[in-house]
Amino acid sequence: MWLSRLSSFLEAMGLAQQAKERLNKGEETSKDNFGSTECGKIRTMDLKFNSSRKYISITVPSKTQAMSPHIKSIDDIVVLGINLSRFNKLTQFFICVAGVLVFYLIYGYLQELIFSVEGFKPYGWYLTLVQFAFYSIFGLIELQLIQDKRRRIPGKTYIIIAFLTVGTMGLSNTSLGYLNYPTQVIFKCCKLIPVMLGGVFIQGKRYNVADVSAALCMSLGLIWFTLADSTVAPNFNLTGVILISLALCADAVIGNVQEKAMKLHNASNSEMVLYSYSIGFVYILLGLTCTSGLGPAVTFCSKDPVRTYGYAFLFSLTGYFGISFVLALIKIFGALFAVTVTTGRKGMTIVLSFIFFAKPFTFQYVWSGLLVILGIFLNVYSKNMDKIRLPSLYDVINKTAEVRRSGTLAQTV
Repeated sequence: MWLSRLSSFLEAMGLAQQAKERLNKGEETSKDNFGSTECGKIRTMDLKFNSSRKYISITVPSKTQAMSPHIKSIDDIVVLGINLSRFNKLTQFFICVAGVLVFYLIYGYLQELIFSVEGFKPYGWYLTLVQFAFYSIFGLIELQLIQDKRRRIPGKTYIIIAFLTVGTMGLSNTSLGYLNYPTQVIFKCCKLIPVMLGGVFIQGKRYNVADVSAALCMSLGLIWFTLADSTVAPNFNLTGVILISLALCADAVIGNVQEKAMKLHNASNSEMVLYSYSIGFVYILLGLTCTSGLGPAVTFCSKDPVRTYGYAFLFSLTGYFGISFVLALIKIFGALFAVTVTTGRKGMTIVLSFIFFAKPFTFQYVWSGLLVILGIFLNVYSKNMDKIRLPSLYDVINKTAEVRRSGTLAQTV
């Protein structure tokens, strides 16, 4: 009895031990299977990633490569082969100012010199045609020197820009057949007036007191200067005033269109020059051909090609170089310095015009010109109020009173 119970107990223990061993083997098998499954998954994932070869890389373009519009590149500022980045700020400023003054003063002198040629005044549009041809050649040469030669701005936009460019330069050149050169320059200084009028009537903008005062000063200065010119100039013609006014309106529009197109499509200056002036050349050529104005102009200029085409080449070359220095000045020092320098250049152009070319003079030119300059200063001040802080009237009165008190005390002592 006892032995039978002991044997059954031992059998049960043996069965339990076998069951435990089987259970351990089962766990090891499941672990091996799980490990092989996980390894298989890892291998599958690795094969998937390796087969697709998806890598994330960041490349920094070199100075010669084109960058995206939202990335500001730090390129060397090169003007006419001169790397301005190698110089300090003061040297850069003097180089840019000297370039603007030299080239634009020669530009203005040559422009008036061309129209002083006897019989040339009716051919202002032909001069613009030749000027557009030279500008297109200069733009093509400059575009070949850069790596990215693709056209970024759509052709429809260039059609509009070319039309406005023709209106700006063609009407401006043609107006010299009816106006004195100083009067034309004074009108060019007052581009703010059509800009403000367009902003009010087209965009519904509101302007501050400084902008309105600037427009009033410019308008009064223009009226005064025009009345003085009509009094002393024997060949004054209202047609010239209308032409230069239309040129100003086109000039006021073209700046906004060009800036928007270049920022939106990240286009270069050479691309803008090449396509806008080459398309404009076609416009003027078709216009002169349809109006039978091309033949007489070619016949006239062929009689004295040195004084006509030679002057026109130098006139176009200096204008192209001048705008290069203006753009460099804006890029380095900002629009405030550029406006100041170009305004001073226009004043010097008027003075040199009276010195080199005989024309009647009256002091009304001086006072009206100063009124226009005051309007320009108010315009610059309104755009840079945070940079230019003028003393208030209260501070000026207090400062004057302090100076008087100090003077009285000094006399008493």
